[in-house]
Amino acid sequence: MTYLHRTATRADLPAIVDIYNAAVSARTSTADLDPVTVDARRAWFETARHPTWVGHRPEDPEHVTGYLSFEPFLNGRRGYDVTLDLAIYLHPEHQGRGQGRDLLRRAIDHAPRLGARTLATTIFAGNEPSLRLFRAHGFEEWGRLPRVADLDGVPKDLVIMGKPL
Repeated sequence: MTYLHRTATRADLPAIVDIYNAAVSARTSTADLDPVTVDARRAWFETARHPTWVGHRPEDPEHVTGYLSFEPFLNGRRGYDVTLDLAIYLHPEHQGRGQGRDLLRRAIDHAPRLGARTLATTIFAGNEPSLRLFRAHGFEEWGRLPRVADLDGVPKDLVIMGKPL
């Protein structure tokens, strides 16, 4: 299946929040335990130093099917500006169809234009599809934080992955 991406706009924020909240409910890719609101995510979106991209099918560019954000690494301390933290979230109906692959490939190609020399991401150890995706694109495990999250009584290990550009 083919997916395209474009830079997210304010009008995409409700879809981004819906996709993120599906991940909150699934308990596989975020440590947030409660759904977020559009108002709560507005500042994140409007003050971002780097773009957020939304994925869509070629025939319907307004229907958001996933998103990728380039986040500051370790709370945005300036010395880390050469490293970007990637976050990819896909609508459940569009997972496993190549959208994550397409977004990640484009992010790897684009990141040097944002000043990045390194990309990083954190993934729960049990999220094998995401681990496979990043490994397939040259990311390596740089560390593992055991049992650092608790999702409804289920302890989760966090895998830190990275890729020099």
